[in-house]
Amino acid sequence: MFKKVLIANRGEIAVRIIQACRELDILPVAIFSEPDQDSKHVKLAAETWKLEGAPNQVYLDVEQIINIAKKCKAEAIHPGYGFLAENGDFADLCAKNDITFIGPSSDVIKMMGSKVESRRVMDKAGVPVVPGTTDPVTTVEEVKKLATEYGYPVAIKASAGGGGRGLRVVRKEEEVENALAGAVREGSSYFGSGEVYVEKYLDRPRHIEVQVIGDSHGNVVHLFERDCSSQRRHQKLLEESPAARLDPKVKEQLLSSAVKGTKALGYTSAGTLEFLVEDDHFYFLEMNTRVQVEHPITEMVTGVDIVKEQIRVAAGMKLSFTQEETSQRGHSIECRINAEDPNKNFLPNPGTIHNYVEPQHPWSRVDSACYPGYTVLPFYDSLLAKLVVWGKDRDEAIARMRLALTDFIIEGVATTIPFHLALLDDPNFLSGEVTTNYVEKEMMKNWKEIGPKYEKKNSQPLAKS
Repeated sequence: MFKKVLIANRGEIAVRIIQACRELDILPVAIFSEPDQDSKHVKLAAETWKLEGAPNQVYLDVEQIINIAKKCKAEAIHPGYGFLAENGDFADLCAKNDITFIGPSSDVIKMMGSKVESRRVMDKAGVPVVPGTTDPVTTVEEVKKLATEYGYPVAIKASAGGGGRGLRVVRKEEEVENALAGAVREGSSYFGSGEVYVEKYLDRPRHIEVQVIGDSHGNVVHLFERDCSSQRRHQKLLEESPAARLDPKVKEQLLSSAVKGTKALGYTSAGTLEFLVEDDHFYFLEMNTRVQVEHPITEMVTGVDIVKEQIRVAAGMKLSFTQEETSQRGHSIECRINAEDPNKNFLPNPGTIHNYVEPQHPWSRVDSACYPGYTVLPFYDSLLAKLVVWGKDRDEAIARMRLALTDFIIEGVATTIPFHLALLDDPNFLSGEVTTNYVEKEMMKNWKEIGPKYEKKNSQPLAKS
């Protein structure tokens, strides 16, 4: 096992990794930008190193991070999610400097980072993919021909894209030229690649993903599925496990396909295969070669510590459990509490948190780096906390999440808590029928009417008898 691990990240995921390292008796090393010097991950780490440079760039400074790792004699680097987590060149650089990258091989990262290549690999492995090209397209004529073959609407996607960047939906022929140019332009601007491909666009899909983990001894297991359909602009807002109203046969095939695709890659580490599910059909979307933001709900229903397993596997150890030893117990929901204002189209709301009180319930968990006096910086993601609850079934988990949200006090910045409370009351969510476009197309158009009802009010103390 490693003696020292450098965490190439910040915020709640850095705190989460530090806690896993402490349990494994590993010394966690934190890096931080100047504005992050008072952050929780810095206070919890055994050793800290300041990054020099612009705050919005330093967590991407691979040379500086590698140099720090060498100076502090860290044997491994955990990238968390975001920043360098899916950067194959960084994984290569770690290897060249005899530092273990806690994640899959650089070849796999690069392969799955290309939507064209990942589709090709999964298709060959027998995993269903959305009808579309496995080769990049370059001309308007090619797109029109494919759209006629698949039927409108189609999606033009940047091969290296993500989070909705470099994505254009085309519903009729006259939109093709502008959409193609837009996808190429955004792909080049955000990801350094103008390569795009075309696939059939599903109008009402659910976004269901499967957590997998593999070791270097040939073992691959799934840790079941998560439903991430509650999203806006391709950004997830609420996730749950198990997925509601998922046909058992479809679920079995989904899990089996995820394992099949993972084995075909020779994958070692934790990862997630994302699928679009519509009616009784499912299609591979992409693979995230890292720990997911929403990994806690899987931990809650399976009892597996995914971050610790990641570290153990990177150290060359076998998985500590088998597929037969895993099961889903109960139901878990995660709400991503962001410093965003739902009344202003989810505009980020940086500032200082004056009052911060987490719900204290035996069935809730909060992953966060916040505290009273914490400053939400404009340079980074607006995620404040991940509020996770567990219940014996979905109804109990929903009831417990309502209570936990109501008891979560965050003052000083606007948050998404009112939105989450509204979503938990929504008839379509309650019936398990939310699709990926539901929040944007249905909920948000009525937000001015329904929003005020859910403006955050602190819980009142129980009346004295």
